[in-house]
Parts: sequence; structure tokens; C-alpha cells
Amino acid sequence: MTVTAPPTAPVAVEPPVSLRSGRLAAWVPWGLLAASLAILGGVFFIVAVAQGDGFNLAGWVITSALAYLVLVWVISAIVEGTRKAVDRLVTGIVTVAFLIAMIPLVSVAWTVVANGLARFDAEFFSSSMRNVVGEGGGAVHAIWGTLLVTLAAAIISIPIGLMTSIYLVEYGEGKRIARGITFLVDVMTGIPSIVAGLFAYALFAIFFGAGVRLGIMGSVALAVLMIPVVVRSSEEMLRLVPNELREAAYALGVPKWLTIVKVVLPTAIAGITTGVMLSISRVIGETAPLLITAGFTDSLNLNLFDGRMQTLPVFTYTQYANQGIPPEAYWDRAWAAALTLIIIVMVLNLVARLIAKLFAPKTGR
Repeated sequence: MTVTAPPTAPVAVEPPVSLRSGRLAAWVPWGLLAASLAILGGVFFIVAVAQGDGFNLAGWVITSALAYLVLVWVISAIVEGTRKAVDRLVTGIVTVAFLIAMIPLVSVAWTVVANGLARFDAEFFSSSMRNVVGEGGGAVHAIWGTLLVTLAAAIISIPIGLMTSIYLVEYGEGKRIARGITFLVDVMTGIPSIVAGLFAYALFAIFFGAGVRLGIMGSVALAVLMIPVVVRSSEEMLRLVPNELREAAYALGVPKWLTIVKVVLPTAIAGITTGVMLSISRVIGETAPLLITAGFTDSLNLNLFDGRMQTLPVFTYTQYANQGIPPEAYWDRAWAAALTLIIIVMVLNLVARLIAKLFAPKTGR
């Protein structure tokens, strides 16, 4: 008896991707982009030579991006259909918008680094501007002032903001006072920084008289700006904690306050830390409120409650606004202070990410 093997199903062979297969090859969008850049680059070069002007880099990039969007939409509509063409067009618009948003960020970072490295030396980080005229000097007094003022502002604002957000989420749901607090927090989020400086100055002037300048006054002004950011960010993170975790703790007989401390806060610690760092980054570069409250000085002052205190934003402003001879020395110190401020913010963000990673609840067994 002969056994006939069952017929095997034919294996479908995918046709090669080409311009006529209903789908554009992967290299086509890149080729269109390169062609747009090359053709319009030649046009702008010819115009620049004819007019005797410099090459218009911004105009070349913008027109090339527009030409690429038009080309990719038209060719995709012919080959792939309208639906896929619209998808490619929207993808291109999003990509171009992202690149446009990155241009000022990269430009600012490059400008600060390029100009700030001229005075990024040991003297800049070890000396102040006391009795310094012209070249030399440093910003150690401004660096310490920025760290101390910001630290004091964080100590004031973080507990207040965090406890306010806990009340709004855990205790004040649906209550009229909670709605009022939310409204006031939203209003405080948009107030100008100079208003916070004037508030701190008026508050301390009641007790110490007009004309007083103290480092702690700057901390109070920055805390006023930090509190609404901490409240809103922490509130959103606490609302993301699943209610099942709270209910499981309540079912085991855990009190509400202990549930918040042991369950809710550890679950949301990563997002809360990010919100706190966002608030610090929001205020560490403020200049106007610190000019009014902490003032400026050329000497090192480590006492927040006695005398004026210099900070990096104010140091940068004063060096650029009050130039002496040679002016290049003042410009170099201003750019170096700006670069130092950016590095401090970057380090604080890295520390915050590390803290969030260490204290975040472990998900594995």
C-alpha cells in the first residue's frame, strides 16, 4: 500500500520592495532629504555668491525641511496611497518640530561651554572678587551662596509642598478647602519671580526695617516659587498610586498615616523626586528676586542670617552689567559662572535620579 504525502502549502515569496510595489523602500525618505539639502544648498550658495553675502544657514535648513515634507507627501501619495502619505507627512512634521526645538537648546549649551571654558580654572573656584579689579578673581563666594540659598529654600518648600499634596490627595478629596488650595496653587504657579522677591523683602522689612539684605530672604523668595511646583508635581504622582495598594494596607489593619508613609510615598518617590528637582531647577537661576532680597557682595559670606550674600545668577548679571577694564575679563567670568550654574543643575539632576532609583520599590521577587 502506497502512502501519499499530504501536499505542502506553497511558500509565499514577498516581492521585493520597490517604487512600484505599493511601499516605499527604506532609503527613499533619506534620499529625498539628502536631495532637498543638496539642491537647495546649491541654490543658497549661488545666491550668496551673487549677492556677496554669507551663506544663509537657517534659510537653507528651513526651506530644505519644507521641500522634503512636500516631496515625501507627494511621492508617498502616488506610490502608497493617501493614508500612508498623511502618516509620513505627520511623522516628518513631528521630526522637524523636534529638530527645531533642539536647535536653541544645543546652541545655548554650545555657546555657554565655548565661552565659559576661558575662565574655568582653579582660581575661579578658589577665590572671590574681594579687592579684585580687572583680571583674575573668582566666584567661590557666588557658588557657596547659590548652594546655601537654594538648600535653605528646599528645606522650607519641600515639606510644605509635599504635605500639602498629601492633604489634597488623601484627605481633602471633594472638600471646598481643597478646591481653594488647588486654585491658589495654580495662581501661584504663574506669578512673576519679582513678586516673590518683593513679598520676601516686605516681610523682612516689617521686622528688620527697610534696606535689609539677607541670604535667608532670598531663600524665602525662592521657596515661594518652589512650593506650587512641588505641590502640583507631587499631587499628580500621588494620584498615580493605585488605590488597590491603599485598600490592601487598610485590609491588614494598617492606619492611614502609616499607609501613606510606608506604601504611598515609597511607590511615588521617583516621580516626587523628579518634581522636586524640577522646582529646584526652576528657581536656582532666578536673578530678580535675589537682587532685591540677598543683594550682592564681593566677599564670601556663609551665614544666611547675617549680611548680603552673592549667588551665581546675580554674579553673572553684575559681571556683565558692570564691566571694567579690560571688559573681556568680566565677560569671561560671567560665562564661566553661567557654565558652573548649568553643571550644578546637571549634577543635582543626576543625584535625584540616583536617589529615585535607590528608594523606588523593588518590583522583582
